[in-house]
Amino acid sequence: MNLNTDEIIEKLDSGEIRIHEIEKYAENANQATDIRRKYIENKSGTQLEHIGKYSIDMTLTAQKNIENQIGTIQVPVGVAGPVIINTEEDEKIETYVPMATTEGALLASVNRGCSVIRKSGGCSVSILNNQMTRAPVIKTKNVHDASKLKKWIETHFDEIKKVAESTTNHGKLIKIDPIAIVGKLVYPRFVYETGDSMGMNMVTIATQEAINFMEKENDIHVIALSGNFCVDKKPSALNMIEGRGKSLVAEVTVPKEIVEKTLKTTPEAIVEVNYAKNLVGSAISGSYGYNAHFANMVAAVFLACGQDPAHVVEGSIGITTAEDVDGDLYFSITLPDLPVATVGGGTRLETATESMNIMDVKGSGKVNKFASIVASIVLAGELSLVGALAAGHLARAHKELGR
Repeated sequence: MNLNTDEIIEKLDSGEIRIHEIEKYAENANQATDIRRKYIENKSGTQLEHIGKYSIDMTLTAQKNIENQIGTIQVPVGVAGPVIINTEEDEKIETYVPMATTEGALLASVNRGCSVIRKSGGCSVSILNNQMTRAPVIKTKNVHDASKLKKWIETHFDEIKKVAESTTNHGKLIKIDPIAIVGKLVYPRFVYETGDSMGMNMVTIATQEAINFMEKENDIHVIALSGNFCVDKKPSALNMIEGRGKSLVAEVTVPKEIVEKTLKTTPEAIVEVNYAKNLVGSAISGSYGYNAHFANMVAAVFLACGQDPAHVVEGSIGITTAEDVDGDLYFSITLPDLPVATVGGGTRLETATESMNIMDVKGSGKVNKFASIVASIVLAGELSLVGALAAGHLARAHKELGR
């Protein structure tokens, strides 16, 4: 039954309709968004003029991306680059990269890093792994049963794999490893390939089907589908070692004269800053991020391209290395845990589609290219910041651009 705006707001005020039920009475999701926003304006006494201005269609957005929507936010989007990437397939990628942020000086810094990479003949990127994980927690009767369950999973992997993969056309169960035991609790880590999708929903559904099968075959109790051994959206030594999402390494060798002319410092100074700050400083603080600011670049690209921003906490872990090689600077970043997608989730949003089209990474078959571009931008931003620290320019840049 369709009602007009005033009728719906009246019923919201009286409690006859709950705020999450507006779609049942509005003509469509776009009208429901407007009504909900007007109701919140009335309740809060706040005019939502800018939140209410947007161009995306809320129809699919309300079905797939958000609930109780009232509009959108706007984050400034800029471009860095072009960045030049040499792939493992001997292909050359040259592209501008959209980045959304409110931090002044970030894009200027990344842009400088891209300039250094171009002048050095481009960077090289290798994709080491592609996997998404889900790890339930299972309760057994005692430690002997826990050990037996671990062995049962190992010997019945093919059956579990068949059951899990029956739920998806694209996901492939690679392994169930590691399998951790704590007392009588068992944590099997299901590891999948997920194609161009980031795959969290895919592996969740597949793992649920697999543990249903395991419960039928064993005297166990599944406490939770996720036992935090996945590890999803949290910094983790396990993800640092085993990898999650895309695991990548990007590197560039910068000639000494380019370090001096563009970064205004020396290879020796950059190596010293990286050692003292990124390696020793991170170690003494107990950090999982042995880097200067991976999260800055990952977050900015994620926001522009419709990736899950909560996965920035995973994308922020990793290691930066720097070496003086015959007077030149060798510089690399390792991203062990970068969950990215070119289909599904927020990638379907109109603004995300446009951002990804700038790089020609939207759709099937493009996820490796997209991951490589993200890695190159992290490399560029990291190189520029460590260079600025080595030259003593960080505070000046933020004073001029970030205030």
